[in-house]
Amino acid sequence: MNDMLNADTLHRTAKYFMDSGAAASHEKAMAILGRFALAVHVGADIAASAAKQVALLSLVNLGHRTLLGGVRVIGVPECTNLTTLSSAPTLRLAIETLGGICSDVADSVTPVAVIGDGEAPLNIVTGWRLTWNGWCGGVAPLRDQLRLADDENMALAPMVAAACLMTEVFSYHAGDHPMAGRRAAGLSLWRPDVDWREQSTDEPALGYLPSRLWLIGLGNLGQAFCWTLAALPYADPAEVELVLQDFDTLAASNASTSLLTFPRNVGKKKARITAAWLEAQGFKTTIEERRFGPAIKRENSEPGVALCGVDNALARSALEDADFDFVVEAGLGAGPDGFRGISVHTFPGSRTARSIWSNVAVAAVSVAHMPAYEELAKSGMDECGLAILASRTVGVPFVGLLAATLAISELLRRLHGGATFELISTSSNTLDDVTTIAAEVTTPYSFGHLAART
Repeated sequence: MNDMLNADTLHRTAKYFMDSGAAASHEKAMAILGRFALAVHVGADIAASAAKQVALLSLVNLGHRTLLGGVRVIGVPECTNLTTLSSAPTLRLAIETLGGICSDVADSVTPVAVIGDGEAPLNIVTGWRLTWNGWCGGVAPLRDQLRLADDENMALAPMVAAACLMTEVFSYHAGDHPMAGRRAAGLSLWRPDVDWREQSTDEPALGYLPSRLWLIGLGNLGQAFCWTLAALPYADPAEVELVLQDFDTLAASNASTSLLTFPRNVGKKKARITAAWLEAQGFKTTIEERRFGPAIKRENSEPGVALCGVDNALARSALEDADFDFVVEAGLGAGPDGFRGISVHTFPGSRTARSIWSNVAVAAVSVAHMPAYEELAKSGMDECGLAILASRTVGVPFVGLLAATLAISELLRRLHGGATFELISTSSNTLDDVTTIAAEVTTPYSFGHLAART
């Protein structure tokens, strides 16, 4: 098996256990993930709630990529799929299409998640409730008996709850955070720097949505942007104009981190697979398959707002050269100690993109001494192959989705007169500690919008 392992076949979450020394091979790292599982209990109320279905489908899509022991959904009624996150006509079929398993029973050793009126068995090892209210979403241990309104006002709030749940479940299984399963964790998209359990009195109903966007990079973050946008209540997605820019081809490793990527997509262009998914949900797309950099110039007729989700410093430093009116750039941390990190920058700001990214030189932490890499060397992998493999970052899809909700909420807050930031920085493991820097100058959002469906 080792002679088949390379940067394209590597499971990016399994790499966490290779780089930390917890697994002596990729196979053993995959075996660890194979023991990670989740049982999700839903109630009959999910049949009439788009928000609860968004939470569930997001959880299934995130979970099946990381919890290789399976995501089993208990209590799913026969009902219509009310979301635009899947083209499947029924909720059961949407769950199965996204990699979940519909079931009537769950074992007593698998961690449990509860959505809405779902009822968890009494003899569980550990369990959480997903809950949300307005622009706020999160999870809490079942014993806390915390349940917010679980309303339909803001589709991204249940998505945040799903991503937070995956953060807690992963840490619980991995045993790398002592509070996993014992704490509440969540985020306010209206005020990221305040307690998510205390809804702000000035939160508005979602009335306006961005209509013209340019997405740069269509991997983990870029596909999370698309998943997030698809959940928003557009009356007619065909009125939304999206430019999708990525030159790369999907590899097997992308399926472990990217929400629109499945094994059947391997070998196909990222931009084309992403466009096909968005168009199936009714959106209008234009594909740009050039590498983003200083040579890219936006024409006046093209979308003036960019969402950037690339991990290339050269591309990031050129963001303001393309003549966009406004840019939201999201980035994720790297390495076994930093992969949960999230940062969101906006431009123009007090610092230019070039001043932030042109002189970035991050010293890579060597993992060559870890047992998994020593074993690969013994099995015949050459130094070049080892170096390429070691240079790939640890990745998980739930951190990317949290970053995407923060990035797109920056647009939504500006459309609704909310707080604006030029930096939001946090970690999915410490969402009670969010650093924000307020934007110095903001102007009304005049880059294209539509009224939300009511």
